[in-house]
This record gives sequence, structure tokens and C-alpha cells, in this order.
Amino acid sequence: MEIVTADRAPWDDLAAVFGTRGTGARCWCQRYKLAPRETFAGTPAEERAWRLREQAGCDDPGSPSSGLVAYDDDGTPVGWCAVEPRPAYTGLVRVGKVPWEGRDEDRTDASVWAVTCLFVRAGHRRRGTSRALAVAAVGHARTTGARALEAYPITTTSVIAEELHVGTVPTFEAAGLEVVHRPTPRRVVMRIELG
Repeated sequence: MEIVTADRAPWDDLAAVFGTRGTGARCWCQRYKLAPRETFAGTPAEERAWRLREQAGCDDPGSPSSGLVAYDDDGTPVGWCAVEPRPAYTGLVRVGKVPWEGRDEDRTDASVWAVTCLFVRAGHRRRGTSRALAVAAVGHARTTGARALEAYPITTTSVIAEELHVGTVPTFEAAGLEVVHRPTPRRVVMRIELG
């Protein structure tokens, strides 16, 4: 498997990961990117796709990028990982209960990065892509100067598919993250110090 920053991937590859129907094609990794008072219903999927294209920096090597793209052995684009400085996720910073409840954290600290989405293309799941992306996210955050990396996975797999985009505890444990907080019965905060 090859994993690259999204600026090194063609937009058509990233669009293929999200597909034309289902969860990915509805969200376009914008859950934590919507502005105050914006909603999914009020922001068309085409607009969300355009925003992801801009955020990811596809087709523009060296530009800032909001994530990683995974390719399988035959070059098929199969996965996406949203990883960047935590303040880039304005919705997460603004209202996210999971990252903040019971913690005294500087929400604007750009040296702490976050993984908010692990998405694997239909037909390519359960092959280790999420774990490979989580490991790559740690390496990417480390090489770009992050002090720490956080993730906010779900604690159970007995959920609807839309909930699994945050990843699972074993996925992030395999990448070296540890549980540092349990704000709800179904979600945890996991973190690895990189500095």
C-alpha cells in the first residue's frame, strides 16, 4: 500500500474514494469544517466536494493539504485520512463535546494535530487500510512538526456505518496512540506525544 499527502494525489483519485453514493458522497469530510449555522441540508454535496478539493490541495504538490490518500498494490485509490492541525476543524473546536469535556486544552493550539476521519472506499474495507492510514497520520504529523496527535474514535463497532468514520480504538492503538480521556460511554480521546 502506498500513502501520499493529498496534494500529491489527483482529485479524481480522491473523488473515487468517496464515490457517488453513500456516506462519503454525502459528507465529503466536511462534518467538522462547516461554519457556524451551516448545515448539511443547507450546503449541497457539490459544494462540500469542492471544499474538500480545495482543502486537500489535490493536483498541487507542495500545497497545504488536509489529509492522506491510500492506494492499494495495483494503484487503485482506496482510502482517505483527514489529518491536520486541530484548529483547522472549526466545528470540532467550536462545539465538539468529545474532545473537550473534562479536559483543559487550548483549542487554538496548532501544534496539536487531529485525525477526524478514516474513510475506506466500498469494496476495499477490512483489509487494514484504516490502520495503515492511522500509522501514516502519526508519521505525517511528526514530520510536519506537530507536538502531539489526537483522535476521537468510537469504542464499539456495533454502530451504523456513518459512525465509523472516526475510527476505532484498536486502529489507533496500532498506530501508538493511547486513551487519555473517556468523555462519553461510546467515544474516547486518544493521543500520542510527538515532540
